[in-house]
Amino acid sequence: MDFYEILKTRRCIREFKSNVIPDDVLMKIVDIARNSPSCSPPYEVSIIVIKDEVRRKDMVPLCMNQKFISDAPALLVVCAKNAKKNRGNYMADYGMLIDGAIVMDHITLIARAEGLATCWIGSFDNHKIKEFLSIPEDINVVALTPIGYPTNIDLFCLSKNKKKLEEIVHFEKW
Repeated sequence: MDFYEILKTRRCIREFKSNVIPDDVLMKIVDIARNSPSCSPPYEVSIIVIKDEVRRKDMVPLCMNQKFISDAPALLVVCAKNAKKNRGNYMADYGMLIDGAIVMDHITLIARAEGLATCWIGSFDNHKIKEFLSIPEDINVVALTPIGYPTNIDLFCLSKNKKKLEEIVHFEKW
């Protein structure tokens, strides 16, 4: 698939087939995401892969009852250690969100290239997930995504609700 087509058609999809993702495909996605650039060397991002159906269902209440996250055959949890970088002179303790977001973005795009659907989940209870997944104290959850084959390929269609280019681009100043 053409790279630009991947970028244009990557969508948050909430409808998944139950088809299992081959381990080599899943590990390919995680491995390429592992090679994402980092703003805070040393690299402080980790990915938890949850394939067990019961554990995925147990994650639903920890993600504000978004049931569809357990419908996909896998759930990826991107975590990061605070690198204590004060980016932009205001991010301070939240600088690790950038590195985690870069990894999550790579995951969603690589998955799209593999014909898989994802949905970036930002609504969750960090503390309860950390406890459930035994995540160390100095590590936080950045985002999660269910990953699987979409129920309908048309879900990747081009979005019609985007603003026009001239509405979002400013030259030289706002």
